[in-house]
Amino acid sequence: MPRRPRIALVLALAAALALAGCARRGEDRPNANAPIALDARPGAVDAGIYLARERGFDEAEGVALRIRPPTAEAPALRSLLDGRVQFAILDIHDLALARQRGRDVVGVMAIVQRPLAAVLAGPSIRRPRGLEGRRVGVSAARADAAVLATVVRHDGGDPARVRRVRVARADVVAAIRSGRVAAAVGRWDTDGLKLAAARPGAQAFRADDYGAPGYPELVLCVTGDTLLESRPVVRATVAALRRGYEEALVDPESAVGALVDAVPGLDRAAEQASFDAVQPAFLEGVTRFGDLVPAQLRAWARWEAETGITRRPPEVGRAFALGF
Repeated sequence: MPRRPRIALVLALAAALALAGCARRGEDRPNANAPIALDARPGAVDAGIYLARERGFDEAEGVALRIRPPTAEAPALRSLLDGRVQFAILDIHDLALARQRGRDVVGVMAIVQRPLAAVLAGPSIRRPRGLEGRRVGVSAARADAAVLATVVRHDGGDPARVRRVRVARADVVAAIRSGRVAAAVGRWDTDGLKLAAARPGAQAFRADDYGAPGYPELVLCVTGDTLLESRPVVRATVAALRRGYEEALVDPESAVGALVDAVPGLDRAAEQASFDAVQPAFLEGVTRFGDLVPAQLRAWARWEAETGITRRPPEVGRAFALGF
């Protein structure tokens, strides 16, 4: 074959292969809605989700993110189990307890790579064992009591000598500031910053600095049915969120801007401070955002049972789907 026709044939074949590849990629696009329920009122830890939507990373993957803040009638877990959403950001302890109750909830991506729980205290409490004989606020969640006991025991104190009182999660900072309690279990990325602003010198004894394993506090979850029947949607949603958070880590101001612009009533400066505080936790111990680390999860599962949050260690291989 003469040289010029041969070149033309090669170029034509290359073009055909490229078109075929594009067509396959198009066929693989789920072209589906991806409703996702948040575990709490939107905040800095969710900024990557809002940035993914604002910049169209979801559309690029063939899904449309629909972000649903929780309500009293429809918390994230209930919305997931009732089928109102396909995805939910859940506290990892809620995932464990749901599975203990026989609900087929599966974690597919970590949002943060370390616990956000901490024992928060006023400036006069210099170390956790100083809480012996003092009133300490905990919510109804089993994990709060587990965190408190772990932190105090790790510092050489006796958890049985701490006087636990019930404090709602929303009232943690107010309870400490008013003197109703000397300390309370809350989140260092939100409650801790608010307390420090109001009471300079306030303490935040982070759970994994005082005996708890380094577990991913917040996890993107689906049901087993969704994982089985809509795997392309799960894969596309994970990819979109991963890109959103990776961009957020490079451009935190834009991520916080996307959050604040979408959610009325948020204070930009406060959310920026919260994002700056939590930013290292997004990639701690991993090289790619969202990865679930089996060894870390196994250590968490043992601690979950040892502290009485669950009756037995959650089955990591069933509770999490790796490799997205």
